[in-house]
Amino acid sequence: MSKIELLQVGPYPAWDEERLNATFTMHRYFEVPDKAAFLAAHGTGIRGIATRGELGANRAMIEALPKLEIISVYGVGFDAVDLAAARERNIRVTNTPDVLTKDVADLGVAMLLAQARGMVGGESWVKSGDWARKGLYPLKTRVHGKRVGILGLGRIGFEVAKRLAGFEMDIAYSDTSPKDYAKDWTFIADPVELAARSDFLFVTLAACAETRHIVGRKVIEALGDQGMLINISRASNIDEEALLDALEKKTLGSAALDVFDGEPNLNPRFLALDSVLLQPHMASGTVETRRAMGALVFDNLSAHFQGRPLPTPVL
Repeated sequence: MSKIELLQVGPYPAWDEERLNATFTMHRYFEVPDKAAFLAAHGTGIRGIATRGELGANRAMIEALPKLEIISVYGVGFDAVDLAAARERNIRVTNTPDVLTKDVADLGVAMLLAQARGMVGGESWVKSGDWARKGLYPLKTRVHGKRVGILGLGRIGFEVAKRLAGFEMDIAYSDTSPKDYAKDWTFIADPVELAARSDFLFVTLAACAETRHIVGRKVIEALGDQGMLINISRASNIDEEALLDALEKKTLGSAALDVFDGEPNLNPRFLALDSVLLQPHMASGTVETRRAMGALVFDNLSAHFQGRPLPTPVL
């Protein structure tokens, strides 16, 4: 019996590639130079898409695969999948929630600490010899006891808040409504108000059309020239032009970012700034979490083609 054909939109770790290749016929779309010609030639045999959260599957791709049954996303975010196109054809969509939540929260808190305390610059201060030549490193910002805002108190935002409670921080959050599990924290519906009361503002909400650029000029201005913005969600939640303008004009104190428009090709304006900590979209990048994510992608695909319930359905 021939293997079921899948379109692989981006690379996976070796352990996931081996398991997928052993079970399915994997078409490595990301290595194909002429993608339109490839889909025209091979699209009729493909029944599933294995993709990544930031790569997704757009309408053109979905419509080029007439036998498509399932899109399995390696990642919690599925905003890059055209859900409307999937719904029109009853195509199932899955993601990998929960398994990455705590690692993403860990990195977010680490980014806050590293940026507030100047840890990257401090290491350079030592290695360059500036410590010996110039003396003590410039003073930085305290974290414990400060006011933090969390924009989006879902799985990841909740884990961030739990960690920051250990730093005795004054925690507030914004979401669609107050949460029963957040009674010790302050609910503020308006993101601008949340930013105005925050020394540090985390962006941890899911991305969709409604949240695009939710962190715009007004939120950034409210956070102010002593405030810090930390994004471990999706780049589309922030107006990058407004953020860059504020950082360059010093009307925003600093930022710590793990996601960017057009990544990995960042806006070069970021590279000229010393007030921003840049990370290569690695919040879920631990061996343990990536193994769990890959297993969930495989389990969703296997369950679908074996007629079993999907472990983590989106659609």
